[in-house]
Parts: sequence; structure tokens; C-alpha cells
Amino acid sequence: MQEKPEVVDVKEEADFQLVDENKVDWKGRRALKFKYGGMCASVLILAMIGFENLGTFSLAVNSVPYFSGIMHYSIPDAANMLTNYMGTGYILAIPVAVLADTWIGRYRSVLISGVFEFVGLALLTAQAHYPSLKPPLCNIYDITAHCKTPSGGQEALLFIGLYLLAFGSAGVKAALPSHGADQFDEKDPREERRMSTFFNTLLLAICFGGAVSLTFIVWIQINKGWDWGFGIGTIAIFLGIVIFAAGLPLYRFRVGQGTNAFNEIIQVYVAAIRNRNLPLPENPTELYEIEQDKEAAEEIEFLPHRDTLRFLDRAAIQIKHGVQSEKPSSPWKLCRVTQVENAKIVLGMIPIFCCTIIMTLCLAQLQTFSIQQGYTMDTTFTKHFHIPPASLPIIPVSFLIIIVPIYDFIFVPVMRKITGIPTGVTHLQRIGVGLVLSCISMAVASVIEVKRKRVARDNNMLDAVPILMPPLPISTFWLSFQYFIFGIADMFTYVGLLQFFYSEAPKGLKSTSTCFLWSSMALGYFASTIVVKSVNGATKHITSSGGWLAGNNINRNHLNLFYLFLSIVSLINFFIYLLVSMRYKYRSQSPLVPGGNSKK
Repeated sequence: MQEKPEVVDVKEEADFQLVDENKVDWKGRRALKFKYGGMCASVLILAMIGFENLGTFSLAVNSVPYFSGIMHYSIPDAANMLTNYMGTGYILAIPVAVLADTWIGRYRSVLISGVFEFVGLALLTAQAHYPSLKPPLCNIYDITAHCKTPSGGQEALLFIGLYLLAFGSAGVKAALPSHGADQFDEKDPREERRMSTFFNTLLLAICFGGAVSLTFIVWIQINKGWDWGFGIGTIAIFLGIVIFAAGLPLYRFRVGQGTNAFNEIIQVYVAAIRNRNLPLPENPTELYEIEQDKEAAEEIEFLPHRDTLRFLDRAAIQIKHGVQSEKPSSPWKLCRVTQVENAKIVLGMIPIFCCTIIMTLCLAQLQTFSIQQGYTMDTTFTKHFHIPPASLPIIPVSFLIIIVPIYDFIFVPVMRKITGIPTGVTHLQRIGVGLVLSCISMAVASVIEVKRKRVARDNNMLDAVPILMPPLPISTFWLSFQYFIFGIADMFTYVGLLQFFYSEAPKGLKSTSTCFLWSSMALGYFASTIVVKSVNGATKHITSSGGWLAGNNINRNHLNLFYLFLSIVSLINFFIYLLVSMRYKYRSQSPLVPGGNSKK
């Protein structure tokens, strides 16, 4: 009975959509849809991302107090350390994605990356636990104290652990969403809808893991010790690795491409430049393409020529000589039409990618300066309980846990009937809503900071030392407004980007395509470091504090002006995005946005 699936005619199964033709099972056989992949297999992938976020999300929101209070770096330096760590974790996703797509495979990439995360967080746990591995206790807010920063060995251990964690996190981000999407057949309309549900549920899993991290882990770090907080996170990552690995017999695996698709894209650009003086043929059928026979159709991707970005077509111009040579032309001089079309797809996505960088720059401020605002404010939640400022993002996270199922099970089906688009609205429309909300979030943050500083001034507390002195008589929950709005922006923009890049990307660049999101976030975090330093430098001589964001006393800074500046930049960025998105031509969705193609 076990051999029965093996003797079923493959063509007949494909005709009845029983086989995912682009995927295999763990033994290398064609993946049967009723046996492998689907939502059942994706549950284990969602568990992995949930545990991974449980272990690491608290670092993204609460590491500035650790870098400043325990390691004794200044607040601006601690904020830049966080944004550099986050940026590195996102930018490294690109080379890992190339490895996953070309050589290692997504499943193995996730496992290897999870081990790096485990080791990195274990090192941070050890450093937080043993006094000899960190500077002696000291109050950085006391201007008379001369707090020691970490010694050479201590600093090396900190950065080794931190960037091992960043590398591991990069691998998980690069390969896990794509491996989850691989559990569905994007050519099957029913499974395409399930893939959309998977991406929305991916956000839900991130929210659940983040909710536990923002509350339980942050509370442990503050009240029981950083070593306990890091240690529990290490255990969570280990559990995630075990659960993910256990799904091996259930997963679908994308067939290896055998070539470096990223390299093929570069070949198109090089060949187009080398052939820049050659005239384009009037008939696109004269461009070079290999013969499409039955065998090639099963193994090789073929894309039709599109009349866009015609300058790249020069990479496929065939130079005909009197005697035809049997030696094939160099791929750096002559490329297939399909290669050229793949290069057009990637180049067309880059403007969308660039327009999302500013949003992450804004997010970085909520993970750094907003947390420092919270430490100056009244954190009373009930008579006997105080909420840690780093736990404030639990407000939008909790809301997302409620609204994501509503969005997926109510909003999307209703909009699907109206628009005819499987995802309800186009990916670019969804991204645009998020960009507008991020602009509003920064404007609200500026208003709240004006109110907070007014309270400090009216109560003669501009020089109050956080933690050691009573907090300002203003509730920290005022910060929840900016977190709440940005949390909704997250749901629209980041999930929309993941779906957009995965659905639009060439077959050989699925993992790499999702890294457009991670690399845009990386550039946003790095841009945050540059912008903070630049703003301080530009305002150094026009403010009494030595810059809008200088020093450890946030009450004397001009954070409200900085937030307002980011809101204006975000608004300009949104209008640029509108122009870019109206010109974009979809290849996978229906044309219900300006610039869409005619396929439905």
C-alpha cells in the first residue's frame, strides 16, 4: 500500500492538480499536495518564527537600557549600537538568501542560522551572568560618576555574541518566509489564497512571539536580571529549531535551480552595457532564446517578452556572422529573453524597495528614543504593577493579534469579490496605506513629546534623573498612540512587501526577493544611525544641549523637532511612492491599480 502513490501517473496527477510540479518531498520525489506542504506543514514554520521572535524581539526594544545601564555606553551610542545590529541582521539576509536559493537550500539555511542565533544569545547570557565579563556597576546618570565602559575582551565578547545573533537572525529572515511560501503552489488559485493566509498568519505568529517577549521577557530582564531574560530567549530559540526540524517529512522543497539566478541577472546588465551600441530589432522574436521543447519546458523557465525597459533587450541581441560558430556565445555577451525578463522584473521592483527605507528609519526611533521617553514617565498600570516602557509595543501587537484574523477572514474575502484579486487588494495598495500611517505616527510622536516636555518644564523636572528620581507626572501610556498607529502600518506595509516581492520575483530568486524587504529595513536602520549623527552635527551650535539628540538628558533634547522632521520626510516619501507605484506593471496580480497589466 505504501508503494501506491509511486505508480500513479505523474501527468494525470498534474492534470488533477495533485502534484506541485516545482516541488519535491524530502526523498526527492514529486510532492503530492494532499501529503506534503499546505497549512499543516506551515504550522511548524509559524511555530519556528514565533519562538524565534519570542527569544529575540526584546533585544530590538530593550537593548538600549542594557547597552547604557549595564555596559555604560552613552544613550546616543547605545541607540546607534542597536540600529547597527538590527541593520546588519537585515543586510546579511541577502547573501544568505543567495546561498539558500542556489546551493544550501532553504530548509538547511534555516537550521544553520538557528544554531548561530542560539550560540550568539548563549554568549550574551553568559556575559550578563558573570561579573568578570562586564564592567562594574555604575550609574551613568550621575555626572560625577566615572563609569567604565567594557574592556577590550568584554567588548569583543559583546560584539561576537551580538553579531552571531545578527547573522543567525538574517538567515532565518532570508529563508523561513520563502520556505513557508514553498508549501503552496502559486499556480493553483486555491493554494494561492492559502499562501496569502500564510503570510498574514506569519505576522500573527510574529505578534504572538513578540507579545510574550515584550511582556514576560522584558519583565524578567528588568526584575530578575538580564541573564535570566537572555537565557529564556536562548531556550525559546532551541525549541523553535527542534520544532522546525521535526517537520522534515512533511515539507515541500523547491527543486534546486542548478545555476546562480542572481549571477544570471548580473549577466544581463553586463551584456546590455557591452551591447549598448547595437540596434534593437523591431521584431522581439529576433532576440535570442533557446528552443522550447517538452523536456526544456519541464526543467527551464520561459517568460514572454515584455515591451518595457527595452534597453535591457540589448543583452539578447544575436550578432549574425557569415559562418555560424558552433561555440556558444559568452553569457556575459548574450543572454536569453527569459533572463532579460527576469532582470526587468528585479529592476522594476527596486523603486518600490527604495520607497520603504524611510519607514524603517521611523521604526528605529520607536525602538530607541521612545523607550528612553518611557523611562522618564509614570509607568503605573495598576496600584501594584508598573509596565516596563519597553513593553509598550504590546499595545499595537495585541491589536494586531485581533485585527489580522479579521483582515484575513473578513476584509480579504469581501474585497476579493469586489476586485477579483485573490489577496483582496493589490500588494502596492496595501504598502501605500502603511506608508501613510507611518507618517501619521511620527507626527503624533512629535505632539506627544511636546506634551511630555511641557509637563517636565511645568514641574521643574527637566534635570530629573530617570529611575533614581520620581517620574514625570504623565502616564507612559501616552506613547501608546504612536506605537498603535505604527503597528497598523506594520501590518500593511511589511506583510504587503513580503507578498509583493515573493509573488513578483523570478522563480530562481524567491528567497532573495523577500530579502528586498530585509535589505530595505537594513538600510533604514543604517540610515537612522547616519541621520542621528547628522542631525546632531547640524544642530550642534544652535541648541544649548549641543544638538537635538545629544547627551543623556532627553528632557533637554529636541526630540519633538526630530520626530516632526521624520514625519515631513515620510510624507514626501509617500508622494514619491505614489508616482512609482502608478507606473509599476504587475506580472502576477490583476490590473486594478494604475499601471497594472491587462491580465486578469
